[in-house]
This record gives sequence, structure tokens and C-alpha cells, in this order.
Amino acid sequence: MKGPRSVRAQLAEIARELHRRGWVANHDGNVTARLGPGRTLATPTATSKRLIDERSLIEVDDKGTVLAGSGRPFGELGIHLEIYARRGDVGAVVHAHPPHATALAVSGARLLDRPLLAEAVVSLGPSVPTVPFAAPGAAAREAVGRFAADHDAVLCEGNGVFAWGGDLEQAYLRLELVEHLARVALLARAAGGPVYLPDEAIRPLLEARARAPGLGAAAARATELARAAANPDGVRPVVACAPAPHSPVPTVAPGRLPAADRGQIAALIREELVRALRGD
Repeated sequence: MKGPRSVRAQLAEIARELHRRGWVANHDGNVTARLGPGRTLATPTATSKRLIDERSLIEVDDKGTVLAGSGRPFGELGIHLEIYARRGDVGAVVHAHPPHATALAVSGARLLDRPLLAEAVVSLGPSVPTVPFAAPGAAAREAVGRFAADHDAVLCEGNGVFAWGGDLEQAYLRLELVEHLARVALLARAAGGPVYLPDEAIRPLLEARARAPGLGAAAARATELARAAANPDGVRPVVACAPAPHSPVPTVAPGRLPAADRGQIAALIREELVRALRGD
């Protein structure tokens, strides 16, 4: 991670950028960056992101106690700290209310539960899930925290978007991508869609995500997620290797069968394997 001074400048700039892009209003939104063990840099509460500069920022410990700065911690700080606690690779968290993504969050339209764009699967994984509504405080902290291990961004019912990454730039870009995907999804719905990526395309993309450098712990788990996506019920397929009931097989020791009969048995076994794997 960059030195504290560089992080301060970048965090303040991202806070102002959230306001410039119309992703926050009033005192909405918050940004944090981890400076080191027990020290997190944060925007203060009750301050427009338009006015944030380096002098505005506060430092807090892992319990949210202010260590430096004159501002007060924002109410959702516990969510940020929970993400840091569960993901040692995360160095920054950004929360905002970008309109299209927030519209999905508050409407219950789970249009990002499945992947729309191949590039986004590599960047964010197979979905941007929606966290069910939880009351502010400990409940919200736990609700978002449950998604931290396997995801890098979430929508929150009755709220907006949380995105996190190895540094401030990555966290911000992930939030930007969520808003872009939400806008695409809403436009697609108006046009009669969206049409999601086919299931067979997902696993190669997640394997590419797992191989990509610098994408963090959730990306490293991508192959596991791909396997889970391929088998959502968590049921091991039972492979039946017996011949089909309608195709009797000679009861002769295999070693004594003519080559033609051995070929027939092999074909029957292959047929049964294919049927079992397809779930027929």
C-alpha cells in the first residue's frame, strides 16, 4: 500500500469524485482505506463529499475509536471494519448510492444475480448479490460481512452499493463497474432482456479470474465458485456404469468375449455415463 500521505490525497479525491458523478447527495456515502494494523483512514460523518479534503479525514482503530482528526465516525463504519476483518487482502472500501445500482437495490430487481458481460465476470465474479435488508448497526455489519469472502461488491436492500479492493483505485473502479452493469441491465430490461451469459461460458471466465494477478482472495476462490455454479444443489452426480436395462449383455466373462461384443459393452457404458451426467 502507498504511504499515508498518498492515501490521504487519493481518498479525498475519490470522495469528491463520488459527488461530482452524482453518486452521493447530502452527507451520503463513505470511503475508508487501511493504513496498517489497527489504523484505518476514513471520511467523517455529516460532511458533504464535495467538501472533503485531506484535513477532513479521520483515523480510527479496529473498534471505530477516533485516533486522529476532529471529525466523527460515520454510522456505517462497522460494515467497513467487518469487511477488513474478514478479508486480509482488502485495503479500501467505498460506499455510495449510484442511481442505477441503487434502483436495483431498493426495488428488489435482482438483475445482477447472473452475469451479463464476460469482462465483468473476470473483474467481479459471477454475480453482484443483493444483501437482504438489515437494520443499521450490528445486523447490517453481519449481513454484509457474510458476503465478503466470495464477493468484491454487493448491493444492499434499502441502501446502495459497497465495493472493496486491494487499494482505493480498485475499490472505486469496482463500484463504477457495478453502476455500469446496473445501467446496462435496466436498459436491457426495457428492450426485452437481459439475456445472460450461457452457463457453459461461466467456468472458463472464473478460471481466468482465478489466474488474474491482483484481484484478491475472492478471485482466488473463483474455481470453487465455478464448480458450485455448475452444481448449484450441491449434489454429487451419481454415475451409473451398468448397461441400460433394455440392452441385455451376454453373461460371459469379459476376457472371453469377442471383440465386437466388448465394443458393444463399452458403447453401452459410455451411453449410461452420458445419461447420468446429464441427469436423464
